[in-house]
Amino acid sequence: MTNPDIVIIGSGIGGATIASGLAGSGASILMLERGEPLPATPHTRDTRAIFVDGHYRPKEMWLEAGGAPFNPGNYYYVGGNSKFYGAVLIRYRGQDFSEMEHYGGISPAWPFSYEEFEPWYSRAEQLFRVRGALGEDPTEPFHSMPYPFGPVPDEPPIARARAELKSLGLHPASLPLGVDIEAWLKDGSTPWDAFPNTGAGKVDAQTGPLASALADQNIKLETGAHVEHLEASPDARTIAAVHYRQNGTLKKVAPKLVILSAGAVNSAAILLRSPSASGKGLANRSDQVGRNFMNHNSSAMLAIDPRRRNKSVYQKTLMLNDYYLSDGKGGKPLGNVQLLGKIDGNILKANVRRAPKFALDFMAGHAVDWYLMCEDLPDPESRIVVDGKDIVMQWRRSNMQSLDRLTKVMRENFRACGYPIVLSRPFDKRTPSHQCGTVKMGSDPATSPLDPFCRSFDHSNLFVVDAGFLPNSAAVNPALSIAAQALRVADHIRKTELAT
Repeated sequence: MTNPDIVIIGSGIGGATIASGLAGSGASILMLERGEPLPATPHTRDTRAIFVDGHYRPKEMWLEAGGAPFNPGNYYYVGGNSKFYGAVLIRYRGQDFSEMEHYGGISPAWPFSYEEFEPWYSRAEQLFRVRGALGEDPTEPFHSMPYPFGPVPDEPPIARARAELKSLGLHPASLPLGVDIEAWLKDGSTPWDAFPNTGAGKVDAQTGPLASALADQNIKLETGAHVEHLEASPDARTIAAVHYRQNGTLKKVAPKLVILSAGAVNSAAILLRSPSASGKGLANRSDQVGRNFMNHNSSAMLAIDPRRRNKSVYQKTLMLNDYYLSDGKGGKPLGNVQLLGKIDGNILKANVRRAPKFALDFMAGHAVDWYLMCEDLPDPESRIVVDGKDIVMQWRRSNMQSLDRLTKVMRENFRACGYPIVLSRPFDKRTPSHQCGTVKMGSDPATSPLDPFCRSFDHSNLFVVDAGFLPNSAAVNPALSIAAQALRVADHIRKTELAT
């Protein structure tokens, strides 16, 4: 395709969903994805290959602020990180769209309200065929449409855990999930959380919106296309070209519109690497590109009862938001609690390599495994920078008081439910799966690179549509919010760019 109307960089949640929103518009669209389709091999359901050997982890290394290298948990396949995601498609709570005070500081407001955004959440839930239930969670915001399908059923040990939490006066609720559980289990009796999706079990970016987008003959996908930088026009008011490398060859394409959806870290890196008169990269008049990097403060928590086995296969069907808007005692917000996919000894071995395998197998077999997630607040000094070809993550964690408090209260709750052993361990920088905030949207070009429709204030034909646009991280999985905004932006592009 020579000089298409639109180039979309990246096929993750943002890129795939905006492509589906533009399907049928008549515009010629080229999607550039640096990865290839994820192949179906015996490794896809092998916990040792996935978690111990790191079979799917990228070959690249990023740097810490001090220069120490680490291998990030970013995945480069068609569908992006969503090929491995937990398929949790949850809305931000309504209060997340307003300024909110946390123990670690202030979470900023969005440039528009939940009420304005709500219809796009409903459309995204339909697109991703979300399975869920309304009426269980007191923090659930207004829905103009019900979930397309009922919730994924609890397995017996999880039904018991739900009842135990209810007995404490808490409100466990069904996780909204993009999972066809029958299709998933048909390919193997494993969890889906952090497992690669090579079939139809998970509705990810590829199996959901991308599949529908590619039904449009005007939308083409090129794989193995690694975008290196963007080129501005001579007057710097637009993006003139996209430069990418494919099979060792440098290529260039000059579209009318560019939609950058490479993920919060890589989108920022592409902009920062792009030549500019200021030397600060493109879309960066505000000097905010790469800044305000957020990645949820989170921990794994194992509630263990040596007297009872947990024979769950997939497990991940419950969440708890009783501490989302306050600490339960009139204090500030803490965060979200949800189940992890069922762990086994190999998954534990990846984190405690010196422990004997038989002990880890016993521990995993008697544990209910939880994920505690708290908001990371935006900080201009928490940032992504580039050093030549290297990505440098200068992540400054914030609001850790909330995670400490949530860990304490959930340890007390699980012990009250009859689990005598409760262990927890925080996640680190190797798992930036909820990365966000590096190219934030806002109403003021002096403080934000993007307007409320994710258009660059500096370049009229550039949109950035991935988790980078998020002005706050909230304390829930970001996938559905990215998808909803992508549909909203696609509608805006149809009306303002493609209507004539």
